[in-house]
Amino acid sequence: MAWRRRIPALASAAAGIERANDAWDAISDSFCDHAGGPIDEEGYANGKVKRDAEAWKHVEVFLAHGPEVLAGVRATASGADYVEGPISEDLRRLRGIDTTLERAGRLRHEWDQIKALMDASLPGSRKIYESQAERIRNADGWPYADELSFQGPALVRAADFLADRADSDQLSQTERARVALARSAAGSRGALPASSSAPPAPTPMAPGRSR
Repeated sequence: MAWRRRIPALASAAAGIERANDAWDAISDSFCDHAGGPIDEEGYANGKVKRDAEAWKHVEVFLAHGPEVLAGVRATASGADYVEGPISEDLRRLRGIDTTLERAGRLRHEWDQIKALMDASLPGSRKIYESQAERIRNADGWPYADELSFQGPALVRAADFLADRADSDQLSQTERARVALARSAAGSRGALPASSSAPPAPTPMAPGRSR
């Protein structure tokens, strides 16, 4: 049940992506005219940069905790859960989350390689290039954040539901083990020591001396 402790972090990350997107939606129209064309290109670009940077932080949380929670959900869910019930729709939404996490993880790996190259070749001007590279990374990562804004809440809801079931199953197993142990201990205390019904063999006499 170690994966259960990761659910709150995923719930917070999913909410964070939604907040970042909502904040952008609330101001994006102000940078455009009635036809949807940008009238303030710099403000529009900066707004997207802010949204992408905020969203990527939460994508990192999904990369850190998502695979383990997803594995726990799939190990605990039954076939019937996918067909009907309170989480059937959420489980169906998770079919593409593996691809989302895999591609986001690949992007993070590429970014780690870029940072290593910058450390080696740009010791004096790394900050300048790092900022530019981060913008590119965050912009490339936005599609994955957008996917997780849909898949992430589904994962959290399914995990919450199944974690309660796993807890119940674990308690049942623990209770069965406790009862079995108690019965075993009671049986051991009630058993009588084995006794022999045959009398003890007589001690042999030393042979007499002939005269």
